Amino acid sequence: VDLTAPWQRLTVKEAVVKYGDIAMADLEDHGKALDYARKLGLDFDDTIGYGKLLTELFDEVAEPNLWNPTFVTEYPTDVSPLSRRNDENPQVVDRFELFVVGRELANAFSELNDPVDQKGRFMDQLVEKEAGDDEAHAMDEDYVRALEYGLPPTAGEGIGIDRLVMLLTDSASIRDVILFPQLRKEAR
Repeated sequence: VDLTAPWQRLTVKEAVVKYGDIAMADLEDHGKALDYARKLGLDFDDTIGYGKLLTELFDEVAEPNLWNPTFVTEYPTDVSPLSRRNDENPQVVDRFELFVVGRELANAFSELNDPVDQKGRFMDQLVEKEAGDDEAHAMDEDYVRALEYGLPPTAGEGIGIDRLVMLLTDSASIRDVILFPQLRKEAR
């Protein structure tokens, strides 16, 4: 792993094109992107949303190849329900993830502070949940109500300390670095 700067920066779409076998124009066409996913052996029905499809393609073809530190940006709005929309492109959010050795090390985003937009996104997530998406968020009326009182521009970042320690110690398994490995039934 080469940790020297500058670190690579790619959008989600650029990463899929760089590490996959699909042109940007085809990736941006839902039908062609779905055909490409099926060619890779990913089993999705025709109703999968574009954002979910794009991130699944990213997980399949790009993430394992992000060995040296890489910031990935421009995540689709529909898979980032708590993130603020980008001012220039509302189809993506102000969010980045840092990948090293094929793993997500950090996730950061500007918090969505618009209660109307947030409620709408929670409603969209409910539809996804009812369609079988286990990762979809549940409605949080208390959170939406709190946003109605106002939230200043806010951002946050989460770093996987266990993954960082794995990187720094060259550990192959998370069980080697977590505090109480015997409490874990299986390695993550």
